[in-house]
Amino acid sequence: MALMITDECINCDVCEPECPNNAISAGDEIYVIDPNRCTECVGHYDEPQCVAVCPVDCIPHDPTHVENKEQLQLKYEKLMAQG
Repeated sequence: MALMITDECINCDVCEPECPNNAISAGDEIYVIDPNRCTECVGHYDEPQCVAVCPVDCIPHDPTHVENKEQLQLKYEKLMAQG
């Protein structure tokens, strides 16, 4: 599953630089995660780095982008191939 940022986000900017896939960016009101780039850090780390650093626990799984570990690994490999 890709992750998402809820409206509890306080715009603290600690998650964006932690994302190895550059999936997190500033949205209109809160930070947002691009589900096409989010691999939950599969291929990079054992756990999602944005979740690990978020001080308000506002980064749950996105129920509209359900993916298993194998799909996330394939997405990671595709992203790495694109450079």
